[in-house]
Amino acid sequence: MTEIINTEQATLGGGCFWCLEATFELLRGVKSVVSGYTGGQTPRPNYESVCTGRTGHAEVIQITFDPAVITFDDLLDVFFAIHDPTTLNRQGADQGTQYRSVICPHNAVQEQRARAKIAALDAEGVWPSPIVTTIEPLTEFFRAEAYHQGYFRDNPDQSYCRAVISPKVAKLRQKFAARLV
Repeated sequence: MTEIINTEQATLGGGCFWCLEATFELLRGVKSVVSGYTGGQTPRPNYESVCTGRTGHAEVIQITFDPAVITFDDLLDVFFAIHDPTTLNRQGADQGTQYRSVICPHNAVQEQRARAKIAALDAEGVWPSPIVTTIEPLTEFFRAEAYHQGYFRDNPDQSYCRAVISPKVAKLRQKFAARLV
């Protein structure tokens, strides 16, 4: 007898998609993480065009997950813990609208949960500045080029990976150990 697993998707952007992909793929219940682009006006964007900041696209990840194992709210908890949602169009040295903090809900429930999470975090005063994460309609998702998929796994010794991604993975392992595979 084959077990049927119902999955959902979530699309999140919080700076460089390599950072998000490297952390979310370690979570129990996450079936896949795909790096890509959404939210812009240029048809068939590629990395070079998105990096100009003129296409309107954000670097995002699209997560396929089993909601019986990990909920959308759980994903949001991780999302808001591993990036700075208070810096407009910036994460560390990465600057531009393509690095904006964004949630692109797949349905009305995700949108409501995202708005509630942002309001709760702001009310708790988790950060000294207000959250600037935008909630934008999910437009067409474009899968990033093959060399972007699994970038941290394939290049752990690359300088950006060591300096920027490794600390985020370490933070995830410390703060969310019970949710890891």
